[in-house]
Amino acid sequence: MIITRQKDINKILAFIGDRTNIFLIGCKSCATTCKTGGEKELDKMEDKLALHGKKILGKKVLDPACSILEVKRLVRENKEVMKECEVILSMACGGGTQAAAEVIEGKKIVPGNDSLFQGEITRITATGSHFEQKCSLCADCMLGETGGICPVTRCPKGLRNGPCGGAKNRKCEIHKDLDCVWITIYKRLTDIGELKNMYNYKEPRDFTRNKQPQSLDI
Repeated sequence: MIITRQKDINKILAFIGDRTNIFLIGCKSCATTCKTGGEKELDKMEDKLALHGKKILGKKVLDPACSILEVKRLVRENKEVMKECEVILSMACGGGTQAAAEVIEGKKIVPGNDSLFQGEITRITATGSHFEQKCSLCADCMLGETGGICPVTRCPKGLRNGPCGGAKNRKCEIHKDLDCVWITIYKRLTDIGELKNMYNYKEPRDFTRNKQPQSLDI
């Protein structure tokens, strides 16, 4: 999922400027899980903006916000409101914000969140959640050689052929509270009987496989 963090309200207000009529868009998927763009967050944002003289003409949590089809449906169902609207405040990820910009013409599209990384959910509680980045979407996956653990992302140096030698007490020399991922890989490969993979040379990452922007037909 895409991990997001809500922008400071003053930054959002600076984007909006002197415009008044606003429509809020959230996301039922990632942003809801991150508590940055679900129904509760849209309600809270409406209250914050009202304190600054802004008027919310409508709000909708899309499923998901990054779907062009969902944004088109939103526009069809809210034609009259969209005519009066001056700003679309997207409380989704960057993909959701750009989906709105592609479909909704003649309106300023404002991001309410910063997109941080693609991450895994490790904890969700009433008091807070925790997410960890373990994949960089590099399009050149080597997990089959490293026991399902990604050194490209989980090693701060992105080393593909083993540890750097700077680890101390099994901790990374860059981030002292981070386990050295290559020690983790070593233990994993030992457990599954594939330690020989440690001795296989891994070619440098093929960056041509991850050119931007990309598209895909399935």
